[in-house]
Amino acid sequence: MVVKIFQGKKSLSIAAAEQASTTLRHVIHDRGQARIVVATGTSQLDFLDALATSPDIDWQRVEMFHLDEYVGLPITHPASFRKYLLEKFIHKAGIAHYHLLDGEGHPGEAIRQVGNELKSAPVDVAFAGIGENAHLAFNDPPADFDTQEPYLLVELDEACRRQQVGEGWFANISDVPRQAISMSVRQILQAREIIAVVPDARKAHAVKLCVEGEITPKAPASILRTHPAATLYLDRESASQLSPAKLAEFAAAG
Repeated sequence: MVVKIFQGKKSLSIAAAEQASTTLRHVIHDRGQARIVVATGTSQLDFLDALATSPDIDWQRVEMFHLDEYVGLPITHPASFRKYLLEKFIHKAGIAHYHLLDGEGHPGEAIRQVGNELKSAPVDVAFAGIGENAHLAFNDPPADFDTQEPYLLVELDEACRRQQVGEGWFANISDVPRQAISMSVRQILQAREIIAVVPDARKAHAVKLCVEGEITPKAPASILRTHPAATLYLDRESASQLSPAKLAEFAAAG
């Protein structure tokens, strides 16, 4: 895993969007189309805005998949990830071919339908974040590192649900759904390239666990270190708990 550290969230997001847009242009040129997985959340806003407005990407040739979604939350709710993706990325970029997870009606049917589409061909690049509890997508610790299913119905732990309140998506923890649909860890790792955008001081402890700790289901995003083409984008705040030795190593690597 390549780790890149920037001064702030804006510069981090622009750099990550430049890498993502370069990948998309190359894939579309070489293969005629690209398949992507897109994460949501406060941490991804600047990145997705920069990516959606990147020049010379033929978004009509991009097929997009949804990383995760709450169960039982209507698309009209401010915290709906479907609403988020439509408003903040899909419509801005002009993506016509996308698969959203509808957790409002029959989650099992959404898992089956979108999972079958996802399995039909490789994913070229997956965009991800890391949660305050080190989750990857909604795979809270201890995450299932073994299942080959593309999507799972998961129980959200208290730390994950509190993060959603802290980010302002819900008024209090009782409003946060207890279940979600999440892309599995193994499915995320099947992407040819992974770009993880992780700014802010509240992510610093999770970053330290994932970068310097052991690779374990107790820190789900630590498994990104096993991927041959994963890049982790940090800012000074999210990198603030990394050891001086690690910081020097990443600085030397450029």
